[in-house]
Amino acid sequence: MDIIDLFLRLLSAKSETPDDDGLLDFITEYLSDFEAYRFDDGDIKSLFLTKKFGDGAHLCFSGHIDVVPAGDAWDSEPYTPKIEDGKIYARGAQDMKSGVAAFVQACKEVKNFNGRLSVMLSSDEEADGIGTQNALKGIEKMGLLPDYAIIAEPTCEDVFGDAIKIGRRGSVNGVLKLYGKQGHAAYPAKSVNVINLIAPILPKMAGKNLDDGDDFFEPSQFVITDIRAGMEVTNVTPGLLKMMFNVRNSTKTTVDDIEQFVKSNFDGLNYELEMKPSANSFMTTPDSKIVKLLQSSIKDICKIDTKLSTAGGTSDARFFGLFGIDTVEFGVINDTIHAPNERTTINEVKSLNSVFNRVLNEF
Repeated sequence: MDIIDLFLRLLSAKSETPDDDGLLDFITEYLSDFEAYRFDDGDIKSLFLTKKFGDGAHLCFSGHIDVVPAGDAWDSEPYTPKIEDGKIYARGAQDMKSGVAAFVQACKEVKNFNGRLSVMLSSDEEADGIGTQNALKGIEKMGLLPDYAIIAEPTCEDVFGDAIKIGRRGSVNGVLKLYGKQGHAAYPAKSVNVINLIAPILPKMAGKNLDDGDDFFEPSQFVITDIRAGMEVTNVTPGLLKMMFNVRNSTKTTVDDIEQFVKSNFDGLNYELEMKPSANSFMTTPDSKIVKLLQSSIKDICKIDTKLSTAGGTSDARFFGLFGIDTVEFGVINDTIHAPNERTTINEVKSLNSVFNRVLNEF
C-alpha cells in the first residue's frame, strides 16, 4: 500500500467525531511492529504506538482521525473519495487525514532513525480533545512522554510548505455580572442603574490590547462579545448587567493578568467574575531541533523558505505544550476544511510524506 492508497483508505471511513469507524484498529495493524497502547474513555478513543530504534531522542507524530459531519452541498459522496484533476475530494481530506496518512506511511517505511518513534491518534479533536489529553496523561505515567512532537494539522496558506506553526494563542472566556439596584425610570435617584455604571468603563476596556505582542504573536486583545441588561421595557432601570468577553492571549498575558485588568476597571463596584481558559498559549522556540529540522526538510523537498506562525485557533498541540514538549504543526494547505467539497491535492500528500521521511532520516 503506497501513500495515496493509505490516504484513500482513511478517507473512506465515516469517522465523524467521536466515532473512529475502526481506523485506530486498522492503523494498529498497519504499524504492527510498534507497541500499541489504548487510552479509550467510553466513545472517546485514543491510540499510542511506539517503537525504539536507538538511544536518541523521542519523536512523536500526532493527529486526529475524526472529522466534522459532512453536511450538505457536496458535489460527490463525502466518504467515497473522488479523484479529479489531481485533487482528492472527501471529508477529512485536509483536516486531517492527509497528515495522518503522511506520517503513518513515513513510520511504516522508516529505515534510518536513531531514537524512539511514536504515533498518537485520537477520535475527538473536533469536539473536546479529551482523547489526546488521556493519552498524554497515560504515557506520562509510563515514562514515555516525547521530547518532540509534530502535529500534522493543515498549516500552509497559499503554497504547500509556506508555513509551519510553532505555537498557538490561548483562549480565555469570561463572564462578568455587575449589580446595581432596579427601580422606576421616573425616579433614577432611588435606583442604581448598571448601564450608567458601566458606560464610562467600556471605552477603557473594549478592544484594548493587554500586551504589545511580539514577532510571533499579535497583541492579546480584550474582546467584549455580549452585553445585556434590563427587561426590554422603557420604565424600569436595570439592576443587573451581564457582560461576556474573550481574550486570545499570547504567552505574554496570563489569566491573572486578565483578572487584574478587569479588577482595575471595576474596583469599588459590586460585581462577580468567572473566567475559564479553553486553551493555553504556548510556543516552541525557533532554535529548537524540531523546528530547524522541519524547516530544512521543507526547504529540501519544496524548495521554499517556510515562515514560522502562531496564527489560527486551537488544536491538540496545546496539550503537548502543557507538558513542555517542543511541538510544531505542519500539514497541507488549509482552505477547505470543514467546508463542502473539502479537498487536497495528490502532490501535497506525497510531498508531505516526503518531508516527514526526510525528518526521520535526518533526526
